Amino acid sequence: MKIGILALQGAVREHRNLLCRMGVETADVLNPEDLNGIDGLILPGGESTTVGKLLVRYNLLTPIVEQGKKGLPVFGVCTGLILLSKHINNSEQYRLGLMDTYVERNAFGRQLSSFEADMHIPVLGDIPFHTVFIRAPYIDKAGDSVKVLLSYQDKIIFAEQDNFIAAAFHPELTNDTRIHEYFLNKIISM
Repeated sequence: MKIGILALQGAVREHRNLLCRMGVETADVLNPEDLNGIDGLILPGGESTTVGKLLVRYNLLTPIVEQGKKGLPVFGVCTGLILLSKHINNSEQYRLGLMDTYVERNAFGRQLSSFEADMHIPVLGDIPFHTVFIRAPYIDKAGDSVKVLLSYQDKIIFAEQDNFIAAAFHPELTNDTRIHEYFLNKIISM
């Protein structure tokens, strides 16, 4: 299995390192040709406006949308959650628009409001998952086809729809591989 990581900006190395520890082959995605031969794609955290502009500049926006609509599994983390959403509140920034969600950017506050918390995520079993929120977004409204995997303070922070998974927090900043395993299992089951 080979997982592509959008390598335009953000926590690329952290996802690569975690997947390598799991024995999974990775490939940096910097142009449309890099999408060939991957089994899934991770959109790492970063700055969503910048990444959106870079997707256009490097001619990746349309190819990723097309691959996503054809069934390529995509895992969006923080910025990736924003980019996967069809609607970004109070923003017209570039996005992939693949998930039927409305997203609020920097929803928990600015950098100083970043936080960590242990949360129980039912699809991962009984052991709490240590979540890391950095200028995190959240989903404030989701369509019927979106499955909510975790909410916090009545805000959706982990969800999936068809071949897409989105997390408002950063699992790559922990040593816990369960969310990446969840994504890999999703790929295997498709």
